[in-house]
Amino acid sequence: MSSTTVIVMGVSGSGKTTLAQGLAESKGWTFAEGDEFHSEANVAKMASGHPLTDEDRWPWLQSIADWIGEREAAGESVVVTCSALKRVYRDLLAKDNPSVVFCELQVPAEVLEQRMAERKNHYMPASLLRSQLDTLEDLHPDERGFRVRVQGGPDHVLNEVLRHL
Repeated sequence: MSSTTVIVMGVSGSGKTTLAQGLAESKGWTFAEGDEFHSEANVAKMASGHPLTDEDRWPWLQSIADWIGEREAAGESVVVTCSALKRVYRDLLAKDNPSVVFCELQVPAEVLEQRMAERKNHYMPASLLRSQLDTLEDLHPDERGFRVRVQGGPDHVLNEVLRHL
């Protein structure tokens, strides 16, 4: 069975969850929130205002990659959110998962800052946005994926993503 896995990627506040939920609903695919794969220690670290290190991220990324592999084996198409900030992170996610395609959300820093300031009940403080922006490596031309500018409403962005797919 053939399946598709869309990893909606970008920094915190870029709209990953909103887009991924809309995409999953429009395609009838399973949705997974990448943040739910974090360990309690990672969540506590971020909530206390400390950015994650690569060592913190590897087990989290591996658990997402394993989940994707299980869905692929079942022939199930899915949408999952994951910041996937670095090329090496994306390489791990896609290495044994040929169904993976990345959708990078591009949002101006000013918009991200405003969104983060308005967020309620999320463990990721606005103070960590700069570290994510500094860490972000845009998709490379040889990676399976595409970039979408987040402008207009959620429906406009969803239609752009569907056009790419």
